[in-house]
Amino acid sequence: MQALTNAGVLVTGAGRGIGKRLAIGFAAAGNRVGLLARSKAELDLAHLEIEHAGGNALRIRADVTDYEQVSAAVDRMRVHYGEVNVLICAAGVPGPIGPFHMQSPKGWADVVHTNLLGVMNACHAVLPHMIERRAGKIIVISGPGATAPRPNFSLYAATKAGLVRLVETIAEEIGDHNIQINCLGPGGTYTHMTDEILRAGERAGWKETEEALEVRRTGGEAPDKQIQLALFLASEDSNHISGKLIHASDDWKKLRSGNIHAEAYTLRRTLKM
Repeated sequence: MQALTNAGVLVTGAGRGIGKRLAIGFAAAGNRVGLLARSKAELDLAHLEIEHAGGNALRIRADVTDYEQVSAAVDRMRVHYGEVNVLICAAGVPGPIGPFHMQSPKGWADVVHTNLLGVMNACHAVLPHMIERRAGKIIVISGPGATAPRPNFSLYAATKAGLVRLVETIAEEIGDHNIQINCLGPGGTYTHMTDEILRAGERAGWKETEEALEVRRTGGEAPDKQIQLALFLASEDSNHISGKLIHASDDWKKLRSGNIHAEAYTLRRTLKM
């Protein structure tokens, strides 16, 4: 695989979880990483880990739900690192856990604003510059519930499914500009959401609880598999791939040189009569 190095990579949700993991991975590969998150303490820790490992990172405290803050973050990246060559959208929240009819509608807006509108804000802020340069990569982190029902996590699943269709649609619009956008499914992996599921207990359901316990015990999907897939989607080796949802557990290495069927790795449905 052609290594991605010395690129300007902006990661939202970089203070913890998968965002932090990918930020550290891209920095270790020799890229200049912009760390965007709301928590100063988490940003400082992520920045410290990257710099102690010899990497290069810029702390940007911002809220993805505020377009003006995200736009200003992109401007800071351009001043410090030249351009945003790669955008990774990893900011997300689990939202209310439990049966849909028992949830309070008051909490829904916050989840939609973070999980869906936050990605829209970030994409909207970087795309004009990418279109002008005729180059750019966008990676949106998907999650369980994007392609199948996820009982007791209805709002989270709905926003993640919405992201996949958003990515598919944007890909159709920007294909002629030599820009690729894809969803990355990280698989079951230990994050703060794992702990929230376990704290929810019966509201999460026995299946989710057992899976969360197993992820906490094993760590879940290997971080290296997630990082390697992200590096591939950010490299020129994936220029022929756009508008797809690819999971870390998929045999994605075969996609390096092979053509992808139009309906593969998407939300589309084929009916067999």
